[in-house]
Amino acid sequence: MKISTKGRYAMRMLLDMAQHQSQGAVALKDIAARQNISKKYLEQIALVLSQARILHGSRGHQGGYRLIGEPAQYTICDILETMEGSLHPVACLDQAPNACDRCNGCETLYIWEGLDQVIRSYLNSMTLQDVLDKMEASRKKTDA
Repeated sequence: MKISTKGRYAMRMLLDMAQHQSQGAVALKDIAARQNISKKYLEQIALVLSQARILHGSRGHQGGYRLIGEPAQYTICDILETMEGSLHPVACLDQAPNACDRCNGCETLYIWEGLDQVIRSYLNSMTLQDVLDKMEASRKKTDA
């Protein structure tokens, strides 16, 4: 499993948005400038996140994007699955029940199932709020 640029940038975008949305909707051009990511690329990401009901966009002079829910509602797993599709380490785990012709006699299936469980458990254990809190703690430690 490899997280794509789109998945990594979605995380940066959502964290930036969560940090700045107390001032209202956040413009993609502002996120692009702070994160050094192309505004066009952020537009593609915002479209996917809006369709997934993670973001809400508004147009006009004060337009921009906002998280629909609170940062604590969104797990890192949810966000990455939205952007990446499957996070399973092997294709045979993409369907439940496993439709692979070899799954009943596969000597290595337990390895991939275990890895999948570890990945999901880890990514589901963290929310956007957890990452924001860690960022704030690191910032305080640096400032001290």
